[in-house]
Amino acid sequence: MDEPAPTVYLVDDDPDLLKALARLMQSAKMKVATFGSAQEFLDGHDRSAPGCLVLDLAMPGLNGLQLQQALEQEACPLPIVFLTAQGDIATTVQAMKHGATDFLTKPVDDIELLAAIQEALATGRMRRRTSVERERTAQCLATLTERERQVLELIVAGKLNKQIAADLGTVERTIKFHRANLMRKLEVRVVADLVKLAERAGIGKAPAT
Repeated sequence: MDEPAPTVYLVDDDPDLLKALARLMQSAKMKVATFGSAQEFLDGHDRSAPGCLVLDLAMPGLNGLQLQQALEQEACPLPIVFLTAQGDIATTVQAMKHGATDFLTKPVDDIELLAAIQEALATGRMRRRTSVERERTAQCLATLTERERQVLELIVAGKLNKQIAADLGTVERTIKFHRANLMRKLEVRVVADLVKLAERAGIGKAPAT
């Protein structure tokens, strides 16, 4: 199934600005949801929906950086475009270090904002694909037996079947059997892809060349 259309979440305590931004997004054929505070967003947004967040920095209650930190703790993949009337270099650096895709100063240029949102949406799609791939890899790895996992780790370490057999106290034919099984379970055909998959999952390192 195709992924649902992304939502641009607008969070700002200025209702007039929210309306203006929403109209701009809608004129660009974007799906929009507006929130008057960080807490309202935390309470009301759909955590499973794709999209991005256009976030005011200075707000009563939770400010923009605090909301960013709360979402980071939830492992929320939404990319954030910050809007502020009073940004400084230190704040910008902190926001970008924690994953913000852009930091724009009010009053923001419409074209600049739309471009920043498109970039954030692209980043969001990439993050979601990466998350799906990571989850799928974890599910595949969970199907391996303990011996297959040992063989995988030794393959990633750069060892040949004969060396793996010696390390595990068995014969090369048995290692070939385990190797074929684990490659089938992980849905890879060549060792290079097997090594890349294992490294993405945090298993071993690529052998030195």
